[in-house]
Amino acid sequence: MRAPIGDFDNARPATELLDQLAAPVAAAVRDWEGPVPADQLLHVDTEPEKADTAAFVETYGQDLLETSANCVVVAAKQGGVRTLAGCVVLSSCRVDVNGAVRRGLGARKVSFAPHETAVGETGMEYGGITPIGLPADWSLLLDAEVAALPWVLIGSGSRRGKLIVPGKALATLPGAEIVEGLGLRG
Repeated sequence: MRAPIGDFDNARPATELLDQLAAPVAAAVRDWEGPVPADQLLHVDTEPEKADTAAFVETYGQDLLETSANCVVVAAKQGGVRTLAGCVVLSSCRVDVNGAVRRGLGARKVSFAPHETAVGETGMEYGGITPIGLPADWSLLLDAEVAALPWVLIGSGSRRGKLIVPGKALATLPGAEIVEGLGLRG
């Protein structure tokens, strides 16, 4: 089937490809509940060496610059307690860590989680981390622009392959909170 965004001819429901997803992502797709049917979570095969945004957009379609999102893991500190959270913003934006994220998490200090922490705590590959399958007890801050998209391309838990899902599906994930201005342009 043709994907609703990007230049992909190989879109298939992720429920049919659980073995190609990282374990926590496969579990989340298998146990999917909510107003968006699981068969609307689409998987597309991509080349890992083209995972960086510029190469990805050149290869798979210019429309993906405004219809793809990145999920980054942040570490927040408040009162000596460190917590981890996911933040999802358009690929054309950067995460407002010192403003919107800090306020959204009610933290004194927020920073990007170290590579090893992000990979170890999510069970996903760096460069493929996705909000689907993050630990259920984490906060998930979702930029309002991402949630408003009819379709958004996100990671699949590995550098090979991506998921294309309705933006509103991400708003129903455990711990999800829509935040205006989470992503900063430029």
